Amino acid sequence: MTRPPLPPFTLQSATEKVRLAEDGWNTRDPAKVALAYTVDSRWRNRAEFVVGRPAIEAFLARKWARELDYRLIKELWAFSGNRIAVRFAYEHHDDSGTWFRAYGNENWEFDADGLMKYRHASINEHPIKDEDRTFKWPLGRRPDGHWGLSHYGF
Repeated sequence: MTRPPLPPFTLQSATEKVRLAEDGWNTRDPAKVALAYTVDSRWRNRAEFVVGRPAIEAFLARKWARELDYRLIKELWAFSGNRIAVRFAYEHHDDSGTWFRAYGNENWEFDADGLMKYRHASINEHPIKDEDRTFKWPLGRRPDGHWGLSHYGF
């Protein structure tokens, strides 16, 4: 199975890869999102270490069961060969209605088929007031033409 665009990345293909990842995560579909990773993919997500596609799918199912109305923006930071660095921010609320905004960086490494084999994520999160939310598009894919991450200064 291949997952274009494939490495080595150019500015255009790295930017496309980041947007495809954002679009996938905004589906909040763990089974679909997990297909972007190698069967033995290795993650560091905050202080949690996840290995393998089944564990990734389970991790994402837990994540989106807690992080309700999740909306994410990713932005290319740097790329070289088969690696991409990304900045991101997302907003969600918990089951009590408290909203949160999380910011972070991810380092990605891909195999020759375009599947991600390593993902290292550093994330910080804080509560926000409902009126301070900025990611208010309808659930799902961020609309074309919607502001990107740099616009918000995050």
